[in-house]
Amino acid sequence: MMNKKLLFVYNPKAGKARIRNKLADILDIFTGAGYEITIVPTRRRGDARDAVATRRDEYDLVVCSGGDGTLDEVVTGMTQSGFQTPVGYIPAGSTNDFGGSLSLPKNMVRAAEAIVQGENFRCDIGSFHYDDVDDVFVYIAAFGIFTDVSYETAQDMKNVLGHMAYLLEGMKRLPSIRSFHVKASWEGKTVEDDFIFGMITNSMSVGGFKNITGKNVKLDDGVFEVTLIRRPKNPVELNNIMISLLNRDINTDAMYCFRTAELVLESEEPVAWTLDGENGGSHTKVTIRNVCKAIDIRVRKPPSK
Repeated sequence: MMNKKLLFVYNPKAGKARIRNKLADILDIFTGAGYEITIVPTRRRGDARDAVATRRDEYDLVVCSGGDGTLDEVVTGMTQSGFQTPVGYIPAGSTNDFGGSLSLPKNMVRAAEAIVQGENFRCDIGSFHYDDVDDVFVYIAAFGIFTDVSYETAQDMKNVLGHMAYLLEGMKRLPSIRSFHVKASWEGKTVEDDFIFGMITNSMSVGGFKNITGKNVKLDDGVFEVTLIRRPKNPVELNNIMISLLNRDINTDAMYCFRTAELVLESEEPVAWTLDGENGGSHTKVTIRNVCKAIDIRVRKPPSK
């Protein structure tokens, strides 16, 4: 009987190179479950995407290990390939928002066990369209303050400081916060304002902060949670916005919060975007659509009653 085939793509540098001491145990779990493994370590940005986009269609499972950026590349490669394979995810980055949203084990060996013993969950992803280009994201598209922190913060600093790296890098920018004049359109509604931050999410947490995206979030309901924060008039107002955001005590004077399946954002000057913490380029118009139940992610089976 032929072995099942598994493509294993991993980032050896993610999260203090955590996988280095776990790799043998992870591979042992996969081979013990009857998989013939093809191993692809990534060396530079784009490697994970290319490995998945050009994979053969005989693989029964694609597993990636790294941060949310690695998962983003794998899902992008999956959509570019034109055919579907279930995806297993072993979180190894510094925040792992999406892994937390799926309740994946933080222990890497346990996560590998959950992949071979688990079940598929059909999860929404995002389509990010600009200038005749279709990009994808797994759980967040964002612009404004803090959004370029994750890919401008040195990997070594991320590894040492974890969450604090993001916060420190962001705090340095507070005196020079810039806003973007953006028109947002969805479901027949339009708002136009000066925003310092915007996020379109399908996640329980962002930057390690839980509940910041909204309450009763579901990852397969066909809609995104959208938060757009207006420019504060002074530092006190900015502080109040941050507090209300972290407590999810919505300050309607300072922010717009809503759910939608599709959103168009337009601006006169190019706005820099991040997709799952990776550089998404600068654009004057983007159309963001929820692609409902677009991909199979392997999750833990619920305990039997």
